[in-house]
Amino acid sequence: MTRDPVELTRIAVEIAEAAAEHVRARRAEVFGAGPGPAQSHAVTAKSTRTDPVTVVDTETETLVRRLLAQRRPDDTVLGEEDGGSVDVPDGVRWVVDPIDGTVNFLYGIPAYAVSLAAQIAGESVAGAVVDVARGITYSAAAGAGARADDGVESRVLRCSVVDEVGMTLVATGFGYAADRRRRQGEIVAGLLPQVRDLRRVGSAALDLCMVAAGTVDAHFEHGLNPWDWAAGALIAAEAGAVVTVPGPGSRGQAGDVTLASAPGVAAEFTAILRDLGALDPVPG
Repeated sequence: MTRDPVELTRIAVEIAEAAAEHVRARRAEVFGAGPGPAQSHAVTAKSTRTDPVTVVDTETETLVRRLLAQRRPDDTVLGEEDGGSVDVPDGVRWVVDPIDGTVNFLYGIPAYAVSLAAQIAGESVAGAVVDVARGITYSAAAGAGARADDGVESRVLRCSVVDEVGMTLVATGFGYAADRRRRQGEIVAGLLPQVRDLRRVGSAALDLCMVAAGTVDAHFEHGLNPWDWAAGALIAAEAGAVVTVPGPGSRGQAGDVTLASAPGVAAEFTAILRDLGALDPVPG
């Protein structure tokens, strides 16, 4: 089967969009039209009581795995809900987050996404992130750039031209463990006076796509798993961002940092994070 990044991206887009349609339909069916979970039996906890998984998460990953098995039966899959080996395979590995931003999904906050990436030798070569509520598909193929498609218009993505850290709008996120949050709060307290402002959207995949689109100028977060960044980091990099990600076999518990920033501020922003100790892991 082909390993061409452009063809793999086409597959990623088709499957991620099908999964997003399932998520969109099932939210109303499971939780109703209003905010907050209406059916508590549809929600369970993972690492902590504040780290939820819903029946829609598990359904959607099952759907993605089934569609991949039909299209790419020899490939392996690493997913947030059903797992998979973190060892780097010889062939193509697909990395899926069925709903990135599950808390937003629960509360009806329109910022959650389906993320799907294809990796070869541990490196993302194709990826798609679908903003479910807004109906926007972000995608990238290694060496071929990044795009956003809202069903009406498809446009090339380029990150912002900001060249001053003091004018940098930064997206970030926080872990579920109290000790990690405490350290993240310390970092944010040191960073906030040095940048334009911070945004906490609640989906790392969308944060990275916002860097790609120039909606924010930088993103950093500790403790992401591969399914959180595999597609979004590629999209940001193909849009011109300077990107640092954990290793392909990493796990969120180690607390390594994921970083993407516009090239005009990348060196200075990274230096500020280094001075704050924010390039070091924040285990959780």
